[in-house]
Amino acid sequence: MKPIHVGLLGIGTVGGGTFTVLDRNKQEISRRAGRAITISVVADKDLARANSVVAGRARVIDDANAVVSDPAVDIVVELIGGTGIAKQLILKAIANGKHVVTANKALLAQHGNEIFAAAHAKGGMVAFE
Repeated sequence: MKPIHVGLLGIGTVGGGTFTVLDRNKQEISRRAGRAITISVVADKDLARANSVVAGRARVIDDANAVVSDPAVDIVVELIGGTGIAKQLILKAIANGKHVVTANKALLAQHGNEIFAAAHAKGGMVAFE
């Protein structure tokens, strides 16, 4: 079965922790999901920081728009924060047929109705932690 490819937006404190936990537990997560789940690309403005966290286990780029437009990415995990660019990227990901996971509670509080409606219209899911 084809693996699920994840694109991670932001690899600061939360993003770095998310990457580490998903990478460390990938076998158990894949077993429970019934197929492999891989973080295939990470986008962050700070390429040096991103490369130090990722250490060659995923492709690192500085263009988040490329991640949400990448046809190989199935799920976008937004960990940038804020309500500006994060909202734009999430809506673009949804428009491109991606499922979205976010830890951005401020964004969902302000724009949740719009984001969930967009996902519903495209048959996608938005999950949050």
